[in-house]
Amino acid sequence: MPNTDDIEATLLKLVTERGPGKTISPTDVARALGGDHPDGWGPLMQPVRRAAVRLMKTGRIVLLRKGRPVDPEDFRGVYRIALAEMEEGPGSNSDVRPASQ
Repeated sequence: MPNTDDIEATLLKLVTERGPGKTISPTDVARALGGDHPDGWGPLMQPVRRAAVRLMKTGRIVLLRKGRPVDPEDFRGVYRIALAEMEEGPGSNSDVRPASQ
């Protein structure tokens, strides 16, 4: 079973390779670590989710449901992972948003 650092590194690598404005599925991360057979990647889905929530809280990624950012403490169902961009400047509150294309 991959450790937390391996999961986070794989998630960041995949979402970075996909590029700004694009998303990946948590299943992509689990399959990259556990292989294509469900017995390999299935048990990794919760650890991937926990890693994604941690990375969203640090502002490195955004978790999206139906194309909109979710509350990392309270979301259910299918979600996607996107790179985050920090918006700085007058009037901004340093909101974390999905990176634009």
